[in-house]
Amino acid sequence: MVKILITTLNLLLKLYQLTEAEVNESIMVDASHGNSQKIFKNQIPVISSVCEQIINGNKNLNGVMIESHLVEGNQKISDNLVYGQSITDGCMNIEDTEGCFKELDAAVSKSRG
Repeated sequence: MVKILITTLNLLLKLYQLTEAEVNESIMVDASHGNSQKIFKNQIPVISSVCEQIINGNKNLNGVMIESHLVEGNQKISDNLVYGQSITDGCMNIEDTEGCFKELDAAVSKSRG
């Protein structure tokens, strides 16, 4: 719950900074990296927080970035690579990604009435 609150506060701070700078107030949220503390499974509650904000009327959110691949996690380059697994950042698997997309779709649909 604390992480979701922090994500919400960070988003509000960024929106304020964009408003003060008199630039486009459109925000794309990177669910990975800093927002997930580089723990790929933490992207799921970050997406849930974004969905909650969409449902609650935030019209400034225009997209999300998710670290995703067929197989979750990551691997070092070797002679025995796992097909569909990242060799860079840790990623959610395709099933978790689909769940996030469905949650986002439902949030957008609900926000549109």
